[in-house]
Amino acid sequence: MSDVEQKLQEMGLELPEAPTPVAAYIPAKHVGELVYVSGQIPLKDGEIAYTGKVGQDLSTKDGYEAAKICALNALAVVKSTIGSLEKLVEVVHVRGYVNSAPDFGEQPEVVNGASEFLGELLGDRGTHARAAVGVAGLPRGVPVEIEMVVRVASSIP
Repeated sequence: MSDVEQKLQEMGLELPEAPTPVAAYIPAKHVGELVYVSGQIPLKDGEIAYTGKVGQDLSTKDGYEAAKICALNALAVVKSTIGSLEKLVEVVHVRGYVNSAPDFGEQPEVVNGASEFLGELLGDRGTHARAAVGVAGLPRGVPVEIEMVVRVASSIP
């Protein structure tokens, strides 16, 4: 078990199996030291955990929790791509899309669910550049989708 997975366990969480793509794309692309993780939605135990627009059907707090689930799924994809989270050097970039009501403006607070989770889990390795974007809709009606870029070591030290 990696140090990241051990910390997850201490947080009362478990790394899920990497979600299977629902369309014509791959879960991640490993290029050099970087892994580009495709957008992850809030799947929990193979089911969509949240649906709806934030600021209309869901609260900012609900969106925050959904973003946290998305980030956990993104880490599962990283592990399935590189074999072990021991190789995770740092999170480079997070991009969050928030399915927003027309007058909703708290996208940064929603995407904080992913950012704060990564910071708590990874410490300094979890700090990252970021974008939080409001959109009119997302696949399957989910409230949040998170993309991630991470830097990985070529071998476990």
